[in-house]
Amino acid sequence: MAMRKFNPTSPARRFMTVSTFEELSKVAPEKSLLEPLKKHSGRNSYGRITVRHRGGGNRTKYRVVDFKRLKDGMNATVMSIEYDPNRTANIALIQYEDGVKSYIIAPYELKVGDVVRSGADADIKIGNALPIKNIPVGTIIHNIELFPGRGAQMVRSAGNSAQLMAKENGFAQVRLPSGEVRMVRLECRATIGQVGNIDHENMKIGKAGRKRHMGWRPTVRGVVMNPCDHPHGGGEGKSPIGMPGPVTPWGKPTLGYKTRKKNKHSNKYIVKKRNGR
Repeated sequence: MAMRKFNPTSPARRFMTVSTFEELSKVAPEKSLLEPLKKHSGRNSYGRITVRHRGGGNRTKYRVVDFKRLKDGMNATVMSIEYDPNRTANIALIQYEDGVKSYIIAPYELKVGDVVRSGADADIKIGNALPIKNIPVGTIIHNIELFPGRGAQMVRSAGNSAQLMAKENGFAQVRLPSGEVRMVRLECRATIGQVGNIDHENMKIGKAGRKRHMGWRPTVRGVVMNPCDHPHGGGEGKSPIGMPGPVTPWGKPTLGYKTRKKNKHSNKYIVKKRNGR
């Protein structure tokens, strides 16, 4: 996928880039695989804002993506590669031999007309999903399950990929995009290949309005607020935050502060942390 630039007709257009969408083969989504998607603007069931700076944005519908790939032993043909407004990766519409259609995350270099398959008997081919115990060591994979049958939960964003490093004692060691090496049960499924839309990280938003269309509201820096509104606020003119490290509006450390629980039960499955320790 290539990126398209604009002539600098305005300050916003000078550095803005968008995708050429040359990978996409269809504009309208499959209606049978759409569901309503209600916006909550970062509010919980009590109506309180738990995620700030959310709201507005274009109206979208959810594309039902098959992350489980449990239809084993049946070939499926790729009908189209489509855009999904709810994720960074593109999605592929596949149709099985019995006529059932479903969406999957589109891997890199998957094209219309290709045949994909799931199950233990599937070949090591881009787009095929099979248990990790049937995948050779060193293979590039994505859409990895954490629990057998629950569906893929890891490595689903655009351009991401993981590598199968080793297998022993009923577990596989997988190197994730963050650099972390984690143990995953051999019964869990994964998909062969790298997630497509690899140039997504090179996209420049360019202007504030484009971010509003995505459902993000403006963010104000704490150092420009008053002391009553933020711990960083106050001072004469431009002033530093005035404390050993940055904090949230409620005084908790941020920007580098570790929030993962030290006694989290899944720590025993981490062989190597993302920071190399």
